[in-house]
Amino acid sequence: MRTSTHSLRVPRTRRAILAAAAAISITATMTGTAAAPGSTSRIEQVRHPASVRQQLLGFAADTWKFFTADVDPATHLPKDNIGFNGAPQGPYTSPTDIGVYLWSVISARDLGLIPARDEAALIGATLGEVRGLEKWNGFLLSWYDTATGAAITGPGGTPITGLNGQFISTVDNGWYAAGLIEVRRALPGFAREATALLDAMNFGVFYDNGDESTNVNAGQMYGGYIVGTGPAGFEYGMLNSETRIAAYVGLGTGQMPGDVWWRTWRTEPARFGQRQTPQGSQVTITDPLSGRQFPVVEGHYSYAGISYVPSWGGDLFEALMPDLVLPETLVAPAGFGANDEDYTRASIAYDTAALGFPVWGLAPSSTPDDTGGYLAYGSWQLGTDASGTDYVQTAVTPYASFLALNVLPGQAWANIQRMLADYPQVYGPDGFFDALDPVSGSVGHRYLDLDQSIILAALDDVLGNDVLARRFAADPVGQVDIRYLRAERFSVPPER
Repeated sequence: MRTSTHSLRVPRTRRAILAAAAAISITATMTGTAAAPGSTSRIEQVRHPASVRQQLLGFAADTWKFFTADVDPATHLPKDNIGFNGAPQGPYTSPTDIGVYLWSVISARDLGLIPARDEAALIGATLGEVRGLEKWNGFLLSWYDTATGAAITGPGGTPITGLNGQFISTVDNGWYAAGLIEVRRALPGFAREATALLDAMNFGVFYDNGDESTNVNAGQMYGGYIVGTGPAGFEYGMLNSETRIAAYVGLGTGQMPGDVWWRTWRTEPARFGQRQTPQGSQVTITDPLSGRQFPVVEGHYSYAGISYVPSWGGDLFEALMPDLVLPETLVAPAGFGANDEDYTRASIAYDTAALGFPVWGLAPSSTPDDTGGYLAYGSWQLGTDASGTDYVQTAVTPYASFLALNVLPGQAWANIQRMLADYPQVYGPDGFFDALDPVSGSVGHRYLDLDQSIILAALDDVLGNDVLARRFAADPVGQVDIRYLRAERFSVPPER
């Protein structure tokens, strides 16, 4: 596949977009719900070199082809994955799979890949099926068979025999909720149905309301809820993780107090065993809703002279995934705006210098073979995980570069071009395959619903001036979240 020699001329960071629109109300400008008469797409046209824009749209068109094959016609539910070259198929789905598929349909319409009538038909069919799925208090269970819609024990498993013992995932239902919010902003005709599904869930069930003086994890989110037993036996301790999507939903719906934002760690407490000794200091921050004051340790790590707020495993998925649908870097240039850039710079430096890879982008993905395996890849020496046993460093995934397109566009675009030039086998009939071993050149001939959705959403945002994030920000849930994003300053240097 031929690649363009032009640079990707998008704003260097989203802070540049914010500065250009400083006099405009974020509420007024982030609606993005209708196409202009006669237009073929619903995005705000941002000026890029024609050759670059054409190639990005080509990526989007190929990626969308995956979804036309992925959705089971019997239930209108997206399969978790599709394999080629003998790689196994994944005829099962999860709350995350469903949520990100919903925004993928919206992105396809934004980009002019499908007409409005197809968008409405696809969204309506999937929401109709979701409405009838077995749930617990409005929450989706962990796995469903895409051929029948039956709740199952796990990927490839058998139908469940009852709700007791079922694990209700905090983060997976967070992404499901995010998809519903995007639907009600983009398609007013489905707003009532999407809102009813959203309102049926109370994310407060995932909040640990224990006493912080006796429980260091109090105020954080449990990883899930076990029906008939109670909260899962672990909490999400790190703020810089994709799990914060559930905190956004809980805060925005008023089902979790501001404690969940301020008591989740920027770095783990210094007394914990971790990859680095945290730097930074304790500050006092006033909660924007309750007015209560919270002591917050604004800590950071450093690598190659770059300061950043770490994630658990040092991968780009944890740090950048929520920015697809939340305007984190737009509205918080001294918080996630600064950190997204610095974290990505540190990841690039580590992958290319310490590991010696010609391309970068470690994040959880398929294994670079056709076994159907899946591993948590990450630049783990950048993360908090002191053991390093949970993350491996032998494969990069193309979707990581797309996550970085709106953070470090020049570097991300150059990485995408180099992948295509040096490893043409990484590109298949439905866009980029999921995993690449940059040493051997082997790939995993699989497409994952989640990872394809990331690529499509990233392209929608970079070509459409953050259209998905703007929609979320215009929602009442997003309006609350913006207040929290703006309320603090991380201890990393602001964007340069």
